[in-house]
Amino acid sequence: MRFCFVCSGFSKFRFSLLLLNLEEYYFEQHTANHIQNKGGHNERKIRGSLKICSKSVIFEPDAISQPIIKIPLRDCIKIGKHEENGSSRHFTKAKSGAISLLFSQVYFIKEHNIVAPYKIERGTMEYVFELDVSGKVEDVVETLLQLHRASCLDKLGDQTAMITAILQSRLARTSFDKNRFQSVSEKLHMECQAEMVTPLVTNPGHVCITDTNLYFQPLNGHPKPVVQITLQDVRRIYKRRHGLMPLGLEVFCTEDDLCSDIYLKFYEPQDRDDLYFYIATYLEHHVAERTAESYTLQWQRGHLSNYQYLLHLNNLADRSCNDLSQYPVFPWIINDYCSAELDLSNPGTFRDLSRPVGALNKERLERLLSRYQEMPEPKFMYGSHYSSPGYVLFYLVRIAPEYMLCLQNGRFDNADRMFNSIAETWKNCLDGATDFKELIPEFYGDDVSFLVNSLKLDLGKRQGGQMVDDVELPPWARSPEDFLQKSKEALESGYVSEHLHEWIDLIFGYKQKGTDAVGAHNVFHPLTYEGGVDLNSIEDPDEKVAMLTQILEFGQTPKQLFVTPHPRRITPKCKSFSQTCGHNAPLVDSPGEESFEDLTEESKTLAWNNITKLQLHERYKIHKEAVTGIAVSGNGSSVFTTSQDSTLKMFSKESKMLQRSISFSNMALSSCLLLPGDATVISSSWDNNVYFYSIAFGRRQDTLMGHDDAVSKICWHDNRLYSASWDSTVKVWSGVPAETTCPKRHRFDMLAELEHDVSVDTISLNAAGTMLVSGTREGTVSIWDLTTATILHQIPCHSGTIRDAAFSPDSRHVLSTGADGCLNVIDVQTGMLISSMTSDEPQRCFIWDGNSVLSGSQSGELLVWDLLGGKLSERIQGHTGAVTCMWMNEQCSSIITGGEDRQIMFWKLQY
Repeated sequence: MRFCFVCSGFSKFRFSLLLLNLEEYYFEQHTANHIQNKGGHNERKIRGSLKICSKSVIFEPDAISQPIIKIPLRDCIKIGKHEENGSSRHFTKAKSGAISLLFSQVYFIKEHNIVAPYKIERGTMEYVFELDVSGKVEDVVETLLQLHRASCLDKLGDQTAMITAILQSRLARTSFDKNRFQSVSEKLHMECQAEMVTPLVTNPGHVCITDTNLYFQPLNGHPKPVVQITLQDVRRIYKRRHGLMPLGLEVFCTEDDLCSDIYLKFYEPQDRDDLYFYIATYLEHHVAERTAESYTLQWQRGHLSNYQYLLHLNNLADRSCNDLSQYPVFPWIINDYCSAELDLSNPGTFRDLSRPVGALNKERLERLLSRYQEMPEPKFMYGSHYSSPGYVLFYLVRIAPEYMLCLQNGRFDNADRMFNSIAETWKNCLDGATDFKELIPEFYGDDVSFLVNSLKLDLGKRQGGQMVDDVELPPWARSPEDFLQKSKEALESGYVSEHLHEWIDLIFGYKQKGTDAVGAHNVFHPLTYEGGVDLNSIEDPDEKVAMLTQILEFGQTPKQLFVTPHPRRITPKCKSFSQTCGHNAPLVDSPGEESFEDLTEESKTLAWNNITKLQLHERYKIHKEAVTGIAVSGNGSSVFTTSQDSTLKMFSKESKMLQRSISFSNMALSSCLLLPGDATVISSSWDNNVYFYSIAFGRRQDTLMGHDDAVSKICWHDNRLYSASWDSTVKVWSGVPAETTCPKRHRFDMLAELEHDVSVDTISLNAAGTMLVSGTREGTVSIWDLTTATILHQIPCHSGTIRDAAFSPDSRHVLSTGADGCLNVIDVQTGMLISSMTSDEPQRCFIWDGNSVLSGSQSGELLVWDLLGGKLSERIQGHTGAVTCMWMNEQCSSIITGGEDRQIMFWKLQY
């Protein structure tokens, strides 16, 4: 991850917005001379630029040996034009081009361009600044007097209101310069006022969006006249909370980076929403919108590393590198910072990820709980947060010293409280009375700069006499690079992969709030949570400003992304994630000794990778109504189909002729299956019965009258029949098949009845036959444990009838399709809906491998969906009516579909 911070040691500009106070604006600059000893025999002029800011005047000399001068307006005694006789007054019509400031305090910053704590000089002083354009002096003096009045108001709320009014007046008098467009043919769609947000500072200006570009033009022209982003380059956009208000918008031109290309804060939520809508509409045909659930599916299946997944969750939870009060949060992973070697195979090496940092030390937790019990409402367990601007800059002071100086009014922290040692910091997080901080992404990145004092900063001397320099590493780290490498290996290790969901539950999930948070000892101050305070309801401006400042400096809990337990990772067969994968590589099983099963899996993978190349081979119209079910003999020679025309038909693939047509009743047949041994075909019917047909004897063997309404679907596994019905039940039957040598009747006993509230339209078994999924007419998916005949999860995830539902080959997920056009993926362990894709029409049936889906649509097309990519990959023209059923062989090389057009179609993959 690249840093969002611009280190002053590498910047060509000495002046930056970080020299301003928090919540201060930079308005304008003027070329000027600082005149020392005006009128004296040793008068001296220092060339530079005078910056007019909302709370200060800053003079930046051209010579880097000279310090930058910052004069707070609240410390000014007099502001006016300088008279030739040396006196000054508030205003005069004289033609002098100089401004005189009489003040009681001044800051000297970056002398010799060295970043260091600000030097302060106190006492009554007068500085004279001579502007290049004398006609500007009256305007500058008037502006300074106005800002001086605002700075001297007693109440902070009144100061903020007056400065805001001045800012809005300036913005209203200006507009975006259309000459900045990249092309004369660009069409303007929207222009509004906004602020560009970077860590600790915001810069006001004008936002403009055309049909091809997004622009931001700073009011002050700093650090450049215009920021331009090509819409075609945009990959992700997020709405943000900024200052607890829905005013932020962040734009990324990358897929996996935490640092955005621009972060904008608007003055009106409607402006933010309008701009978001325009960009989102533009991106609709270029980039798929991502949800936390879609990333969860990718992470579970090993297509995202733990590091990548945490980056995406932070982004979706309003965490941004541009907002230090909501900086991305990462977990402490390692518990051992003392050993000479780091043993990632030992569970004791790792921190308990099921507990927040404050609950890791049992003795400290007992003291905190005792205080919590005695505390009046609203109660909280921890007096500080796990992420705040101070904590972020604690870690990053060596690469972002100016940010620390900005946050702490020109000072570094006490040397003994600095980030001196990894082990010391971890120990303090375990034992400290008020230290509960987590880590930041940099601990699992590639850049060691934050651990090394490469800028040679004077960060102070510790009590033992040693200077604060590089961060002290644990004994098992040979170098900063080795420390980061081993930290990354720990993050991607098998132990963390198996337990990371527990930490996600605390930070982004269901243990973040409510009784579950109390039970997990994860309760922070109410003001840290989203919605914890309504700023608009606070009428006193002073109270509002104080409240906002407190919240932003204290830290904020991420937006809650999950309200149910987060699913576990599907861990690969290899010993350690880190041995096979980096941050950006998909996690796959280690290759082992080749076997037939390996080759079969390889052929299946190859087939699914080429599923978009499906081509129609043959088609036959063998029914008078819609085809409802397909079953194929083991050698692939015979195809059995059922139809709403009430017939079961046997088609020979070799002779390409219809061989048999059987009718059991005058009502539609809904599905069929072939029993092991290829001797018996079972068909379900709308007449409430299940029929058994002997292929060898060519006649019906048996009828199971098992339901009070139409049987919608049947399944078979290990001598057990499962039948779903519109009578709101799924029944489990113990069946002994008839002998193949004689038409002996089947014997069936009902073992269980799975009751539903409404009609059941589809069922499916997992590969082991231990679980069943059912889909109802009202859109509810139910997952059942067949070993106990109990329901595991009931998920109302469709707005209409569920057309089809099936387990993934590994039984970890269920996919369902419905009349509402949705394809929903559910985690079997937790019952959580982890992915949802929407089609413009119902998908009637499907087959899938856990990552990709081939579905049959209402219009007759076959659609290929990439679940991990969250997109539709291919449309294949097929039937002239809805695709109603489909079958795939075990090798995934042959597919048969049936449709409302009464046809069956044979498809082949083209490699």
